[in-house]
This record gives sequence, C-alpha cells and structure tokens, in this order.
Amino acid sequence: MNKITFKISLLFAPLAYAFHHFEESIIFNFRAWRSLYFPDNQLPSTELMLVILMVISLVYIILHFIVQNRASALSVITFLMTTQVNNMIFHAGGTIVFQDFSPGLITAVFLYIPVNIIIARNALQEGWVSKRLLIVLFILGGIIFWSFVRLGLSFMVTVLLISYLWIAYETFRVKHVPKIIQ
Repeated sequence: MNKITFKISLLFAPLAYAFHHFEESIIFNFRAWRSLYFPDNQLPSTELMLVILMVISLVYIILHFIVQNRASALSVITFLMTTQVNNMIFHAGGTIVFQDFSPGLITAVFLYIPVNIIIARNALQEGWVSKRLLIVLFILGGIIFWSFVRLGLSFMVTVLLISYLWIAYETFRVKHVPKIIQ
C-alpha cells in the first residue's frame, strides 16, 4: 500500500527548492554563472526566488489540500513542471551549450526529477491527470518557464492569477451543482 499520496508527495517540492537553492547559492555561485551567460537577464536574486517559489508552491499545495479539485491539482502540477522540471532542462542545457557547469544542475537532476516523478505517478494513480495531459502540462510548463525568463515576474504573476481564478471558479462551480448531477 502506497502511503505517500498525491497530496503528501506535493510536500516534497518545497524541500527540493530549499536544497536546490543551497546548491545554487551556498555551495556554488549561480548568480555569477547566470550573469556571465545571460547578462541582460535581470531576474531577482536567488534568495528572493527561493522565497517566491516556496511561498507560491505552498499556496498551491494548501489550496489543493482544502479544495481538492481538478483545477487545484492541474495548477500545482503545471507550476512544478514550470519551476522544477523545466528548470532542470535549463541547467542541463546551459551546462551542455556553454560547456560550463551550471550551478543547480546536481539538485535539478537528482532531486527535481525524482520528486516530480513521484508526484506525477501519484497524480496518475489517483486519477488527477492522464498521461497525455501530463505531457501537455509539461509543454505548458516549458512555455511558461521560457516566457518568464524572457518577460520577467509580471508574466508569472499573470499566470498565477489566472490559475488562482480557475481554482476559485471550479470550487464555486462544483459547490453549486445540484446534488442529482454530482
């Protein structure tokens, strides 16, 4: 019997952010690497990004724990596809393209990927998502990740607001469906 449910597996994601940040900022210097290869990219500091990512992921997780609807499940999966799975592609791609180790690659490969495999497996087993939809969410996560890299935080805030509105709409809609239909 698998005691780690989809909801519980989501709690591994904020922990992965913490370890990833430790690798990027404490062990290595991702900021210097990023400035070397992406001098025009003025994203917030890695410290601020850690706080932002952990808070947003915890808000999604708490929302899913409370409302437990399809919108909350798909929103949190999309967010993790954006911020963890596609981040791994960024670190691996950067390392390959520039032939220079991208700080964060180790935890991206050895934490982000296993954590998200566990989350995806549990989401599949519990019926929150299909394999096809998981692929769509991965692609959507890539579009959001690379748009965020190009357009900055304002784009991410817009995506977050849309997903929060979707969760609220689905929560309200389901509560007001007549009992016969449910």
